[in-house]
Amino acid sequence: MDRLTSLAVFGRVVDAGGFSAAARRLDMSVTMVSNHVHALEQRLGARLLNRTTRKVSLTEVGRAYYERIGPILAELEEADRLASTQHAVPQGVLRAHCNTALGRFLAPVVGEFLSLYPDVSVDLIVGERPVDLVEEGFDMAIRTTPMPPSGLVMRQLAPWRHVLCCSPSYLERHGPLGSVADLAERNCLQYAFYPFGREWRLEGPGGTVESVRIRGNLQTSSADALRLLAIGGQGLLLAPTFLIAGDLAAGTLVQPLPGVRGTEMTISAIYPHRNQLSAKVRRFIDLLADRFVEHRLWMNPPAGRLPEPRAG
Repeated sequence: MDRLTSLAVFGRVVDAGGFSAAARRLDMSVTMVSNHVHALEQRLGARLLNRTTRKVSLTEVGRAYYERIGPILAELEEADRLASTQHAVPQGVLRAHCNTALGRFLAPVVGEFLSLYPDVSVDLIVGERPVDLVEEGFDMAIRTTPMPPSGLVMRQLAPWRHVLCCSPSYLERHGPLGSVADLAERNCLQYAFYPFGREWRLEGPGGTVESVRIRGNLQTSSADALRLLAIGGQGLLLAPTFLIAGDLAAGTLVQPLPGVRGTEMTISAIYPHRNQLSAKVRRFIDLLADRFVEHRLWMNPPAGRLPEPRAG
């Protein structure tokens, strides 16, 4: 039998003053209670309880043993209580990771979450590199990748699209594009973590997806650097709507092939466990899902329509 359970049963028998009373408190049969105590005595090679038809009393060995394990059992019960409370009520530290470009969307949600749950603190790490949630001790991540790594759970928050763009000055110097295939001969600025590598996937007005192998003189993990270089006329860029919507609206970036857009992807909350999710993680993901509803339309606009940015 499980030793820890046997210890707990023995302690309950002593506290309750008998096997029957202990069985009622533990919601266990009297036989099972007796078996646990017997197994513990067999393991120790000593009798812990004197049993009569009327009552149960501690032996000398049993009293010494109970005095030593009593505080341990009390600590275990307190640990169970704290764990149960933390699982039911949001508290403790929520450690999360997100892409740099998503920081402005998460900031107001984090602020609201902290106001709602004052017993929680948030440790939000922002960066582009993929992280190992389990190995690095993260509760969750908010990512733009199409699928989570094996063994992780994903909850979709909002669909989004890449937009093919460049500066007006780039088109003035290099001329217009006639088709998606023309991208193979142009200088394309590449995001290091684009999920399909150097194969850009674009969807036309009719929903047909075309793939083109691109080349270029720059690859970086910094989405902000790519945006600034594109505005400066250095090349063509396949950028997320949530990164360059304001630039498209202002005219500092334009779409060289109107009606062509990237294939649909999702912003998702990713976490290690589906079952027994802590209250702090569950409530934060629920709040994210509610707030990202406001971003879904402009992040995934109809073909040929410019995305309209929303305030973070």
